[in-house]
This record gives sequence, structure tokens and C-alpha cells, in this order.
Amino acid sequence: MPISADRFETIDDGNGNPKPGTNAYKLLSFLAQNADQAFTQSEIVERTSVKPGSVGPTLVRLRERGRVEHRGTYWRVSDHVLSLDAAANHAAATAASREEEPFEYDEWQEHAVDPRQQRD
Repeated sequence: MPISADRFETIDDGNGNPKPGTNAYKLLSFLAQNADQAFTQSEIVERTSVKPGSVGPTLVRLRERGRVEHRGTYWRVSDHVLSLDAAANHAAATAASREEEPFEYDEWQEHAVDPRQQRD
């Protein structure tokens, strides 16, 4: 049975951020907190609460999703994840710094374009 495009957009296919408390979340958090280093699986096991048998498969899934990088026996958080985190932090800081500024709706409205009217 077909579903609407809006409902399709709300489907969580597991490619989003790992949910807190999951092994993926624990590993990604650890690697992000230590972004200036790379670790072997054994070192990751020693420093996290993730069971040894779960670390390898979880790292592989994170690598397939572009969250971590792997070279030789070492793993680290990907530059992509670090870039996204930096962008999100910058956006939040910018928004917070402008929170008290009044929004000049009328000034903005002069330049607004209705995309429904600009279709080809």
C-alpha cells in the first residue's frame, strides 16, 4: 500500500545519529571525544563499556555509514562527523548570540520569494 511523501520523510531507516545508550552511540561518542587519536579495537574495548564481541561489528556499521574511518588496525571518528558537529555548534552559538535581536520581518519580506510562484 502506498504511503504519502510526508510519511515517507518521517521513516527512520537507521542512518541517523545513533540513539543514546546503544553501542554505536557509545563508540562514536568515545571516538569523537578523542578525535585527535586513533584506537585499536582492544583499546576501544578497554575504554568503553561495549562488550568485545560487539565492538568490531558496530565499528564496521559505523564505517559503512561514514561515521568512522579505519586504517590498518586503527579506528577514529571521521572528519565528516567532526565537520557536522562543528557546523551545528557554530549554528547554535550564532542563533544564541542573536536571540535578543528583534527580527525585522518587514525588511526581510521585501526580499522574500515565494517558491510556488518561481516554478519553471
